Amino acid sequence: MRVDVEAEGRPRAVDVTADDDGWRLTVDGRAWHASMVRAGDRWSLLVRDPSQMPPGSAHSYDVGFEPGTGGAWRVHVNGTAVPAALRTSARGRRAGASDAGDGRVVAPMPGRVVKVLVAAGTRVEARQGVVVVEAMKMENELRAPRAGIVREVRVAEGASVEAQAVLVVID
Repeated sequence: MRVDVEAEGRPRAVDVTADDDGWRLTVDGRAWHASMVRAGDRWSLLVRDPSQMPPGSAHSYDVGFEPGTGGAWRVHVNGTAVPAALRTSARGRRAGASDAGDGRVVAPMPGRVVKVLVAAGTRVEARQGVVVVEAMKMENELRAPRAGIVREVRVAEGASVEAQAVLVVID
């Protein structure tokens, strides 16, 4: 999956692929191997350059996430806050949102539905959480792209979803 990450005002293209024991990340053309484990409300991220052996040359980072404003995320790396935005490259949109204002909430990457927060007929506000999807060992709350009424909920808790699958439709 290709995502565009903007951190501290600097854009970076990131390709993410599942690996046998973690994730292969290609950041601006440079390959990295990463593994993550959840530690309470934070994540421990171990990153290494796969061309450097032995694996003892890895760097460990304590990473925490919290929602920011305008769809951005505040990422804390080793205790330092770093404002960041995440967009899928295919259509240049924020993860979880579909084309501008069309009311669809889509899965930004393959994953598993952890919780459905709305039902058909529910009135929602723009940016209100509608479904939680676990992907890459992280739970992601996907939000309504606009205010309206939920017309369809196309998933159930525990279901596996593919990238770009429509999960909720809002009129």
